[in-house]
Amino acid sequence: QSFKLLGFLDVKSVPCARESVLYGSLGSFVVGLGHFLATSRVRRSCDFAVGGFICTMLGYWFYCRYNLAQHRIRQRMLKEGMRNKMLFEGSSLDPERKHIGNERNDS
Repeated sequence: QSFKLLGFLDVKSVPCARESVLYGSLGSFVVGLGHFLATSRVRRSCDFAVGGFICTMLGYWFYCRYNLAQHRIRQRMLKEGMRNKMLFEGSSLDPERKHIGNERNDS
């Protein structure tokens, strides 16, 4: 069962959305409670809690999406490297074969 935040953000299918909302809720609670304990002003603490939610959620969203993009780039490079290894293995373009051939000529 999917859960749509604000009517359009499907938390289940969008990467990093679930974690961002959870960390945003935790950040909201910490900032709001901390401000309330420091000042004892309820309305102002609620304002700080909303701001804490937005800042924490957006901060973790960008952090998570950046790491996801880095992970996908590494996966793509590894997949391409494995494909090239299979294509060039045993041929004259194989870097390992050239390296072994040079060692034999040097001896």
